[in-house]
Amino acid sequence: MKYLSLASAVVVGLAGISSAPVNSDDHKESGLANAEIQEWQVPWEDSRPRDPWVHDGTVWFVGQGSHYAATFNPKTEEFKRYDLPDGAGPHTVIVDDRGAWYAGNLKEHIGLIDPGTGDIKQFELPGSGPRDSHTMDFTAAGDIWFTVQGGNQIGFLETNGGEMMLWEVPTESARPYGLIVENDRPWATLFGTNKLATVENGKLKEFELDREKSRPRRLGMTDDGTLWYVDYNQGYVGSYDPVTGDNKDWRAPAAGNSRPYGMAVDKRNDVWFVETGVQPNRLVGFDTETHEFSEPIELESGGGTVRHMFYDEGTDSIWFGTDANTLGVVRLSEPPVVTAD
Repeated sequence: MKYLSLASAVVVGLAGISSAPVNSDDHKESGLANAEIQEWQVPWEDSRPRDPWVHDGTVWFVGQGSHYAATFNPKTEEFKRYDLPDGAGPHTVIVDDRGAWYAGNLKEHIGLIDPGTGDIKQFELPGSGPRDSHTMDFTAAGDIWFTVQGGNQIGFLETNGGEMMLWEVPTESARPYGLIVENDRPWATLFGTNKLATVENGKLKEFELDREKSRPRRLGMTDDGTLWYVDYNQGYVGSYDPVTGDNKDWRAPAAGNSRPYGMAVDKRNDVWFVETGVQPNRLVGFDTETHEFSEPIELESGGGTVRHMFYDEGTDSIWFGTDANTLGVVRLSEPPVVTAD
């Protein structure tokens, strides 16, 4: 397997650990960006910071293990904490001008935090079964699509009135997991099986992937409408064309040990993901045109597990949290243009 090398740097803020850049021009033909990683220690110990979201230059994230939401100012490197209801177990936070919306996974609700006062408005999930709100994303109108992993549902919250709708996934124990909204349409991975799903014209549809043992966990979409996902079970990056049904995949550098989890698609339509089955965790880029992988970059903190990543196009950067209790960013930049002598 051919790998492409990246110029890289890794810095862990507040921990006094750093490494110098490793420079290489071998990857230029791929079009992959250069990558520089920086991490900061989160001030609340063993809190499992995860699932960042950037809004107006502020980075929001949640502490799944300590039941908080928090902000980070990249310029001043200051953290601010908002305590959530006891035992909330937040999985995801998404942010707009109204405030920060979080998934109260263990307390069966979606919450809205007023950043000015810290007040929280709760929207309880209906029903009597598991109501573990998981991953969320906005529509253009500011409504929210979300997954319910244990409840085996995909949900919709009308944010102005608070009404919720839930769609049952036909496949039992499908475990709806990662979710994105593109062109106001939700797409989700069904982590308990080899399927993706969407809701269209009021009906939930499933799309089966070719490999039976594939277990897609996170996903993204490129500008041409192709869905890209990471197969956590067997270590692949895959593509699925919703129009033609064409499904292809490529084995990640660590192969069966890869356990690719957090992923994002950048403005170049390339995929970035973290291999969590190896320690330290490793950041890998994948060129969606040449189908070549970058040389993996180890996380200086070790990572433990990187569960979700957020791409901020305005700064061309990817934010992530780690089970090593750090908040991190991957700063991307264009490689130098190669000119003939």
